Amino acid sequence: MGTVEDESLLTAFLRSVKVGDVLTGTVAAVAQSETTVVLDAFAGDPVGVIGPLDLSWRFSGRFAAGIIEVGGRVSAEVIAVDLRRRQVRLSRSATENPQLWAYLTALRPGQRLSGTVAAVERFGVFVDLDDGPDHPVFPGVGFISMPELSWRRFEDPSEVVSVGERITCEFLVFDTCNGEARLSLRATQPDPFKHFEQFARNVHVGDVLHGSVSKVVPFGVFVRVADGIEGLIPLSELPAPTVEASGDEVQVGDAVTVIVVEIDPLRRRLTLSRRRRGSRPGGA
Repeated sequence: MGTVEDESLLTAFLRSVKVGDVLTGTVAAVAQSETTVVLDAFAGDPVGVIGPLDLSWRFSGRFAAGIIEVGGRVSAEVIAVDLRRRQVRLSRSATENPQLWAYLTALRPGQRLSGTVAAVERFGVFVDLDDGPDHPVFPGVGFISMPELSWRRFEDPSEVVSVGERITCEFLVFDTCNGEARLSLRATQPDPFKHFEQFARNVHVGDVLHGSVSKVVPFGVFVRVADGIEGLIPLSELPAPTVEASGDEVQVGDAVTVIVVEIDPLRRRLTLSRRRRGSRPGGA
């Protein structure tokens, strides 16, 4: 852009563009970081920009040259207008599968969605939503990340759900990069940590609590001391013989007496000890 008049025309164009508009244009340059497009509606400069994750759901994250070429025609949806950088951010993925894009953009945070578990992976769970269209790549348009599967501790997603199981989840956000509905299964379940605040009011550092071992891990032992409340006994707070051979000395299900060392309501963490002396029986 050279003249004040040209700048004024660009500003007017940028202010006229709205998120959700579908624009067409010609690819001006292809780079690993972005693809620039000369828009039909503004032929002065390549102000259209497509990021690498917005090129295609079928080739998410791949180098753009393997998907589109300079001189090629594109149709893309406006996802943002950057007045400072004088750019229109575009998504080619949106027009690649308009039915899927329309479905996902219509969802609202907190909405309950039902479906069938389509695949269980080590990084999360794919869900085939009842009302959702097919995904061009993944086994389901819904996806639950590991932290959103359950309030309780687990090591493998298969401990929580199984393929073919019917579930209801809460919609969190539209993942525009992968064309997914990010979901939360745990949001539909009672939060056991809501009891932690009440627990923390009744229990104090130095209290003696009784519980049962729920898990033995390399860095210590988890003990369930109340309904939905677990605390960790770090290795340093275990008796010496247990530290040396925790697997032999402590087993899941064992009844134990512990001392409260630390209560962290913000992080919902409870630290326990089997080495220290307690001051009084706890109130939990």
